[in-house]
Amino acid sequence: MGIAALVLWLLTAAGGFVLLGTWIAKGGARDSESSHLPVPVVFGHFLLAVAGLVVWIVYLVVDNDALAWVAFGLLVPVALLGFVMLARWLPVYRSRTTGLVGKTPPERHFPVAIVGGHGVFAVATLVLVLLTALGVGGS
Repeated sequence: MGIAALVLWLLTAAGGFVLLGTWIAKGGARDSESSHLPVPVVFGHFLLAVAGLVVWIVYLVVDNDALAWVAFGLLVPVALLGFVMLARWLPVYRSRTTGLVGKTPPERHFPVAIVGGHGVFAVATLVLVLLTALGVGGS
């Protein structure tokens, strides 16, 4: 189950890189006034997710149960920050059809399929990491 969590985590990260790259390329980090996603939230989400992934890989190599819990503990704020960003992105997505007045937010360019896939894979990763930390499925 630990390897399945790793695969899902890597798929989640790939989607996250697409979203982060799109956001940066469209000016998210440079022009924070037009973005609905605060720069510290975006980069905090990214850095905590990367830290958790590194801890998870180390856990898989050394098989120390405490590391599985540390990885899960890092994923909880990652998930919370992800939900915050989703909540702030949804009005931007919904306004696509009505049109916005003023600057176009960088996150308006996010591919919807990538946002959805990133979220689904993230939830599945969180569940698999928790189940693995609990020892469900054995090792």
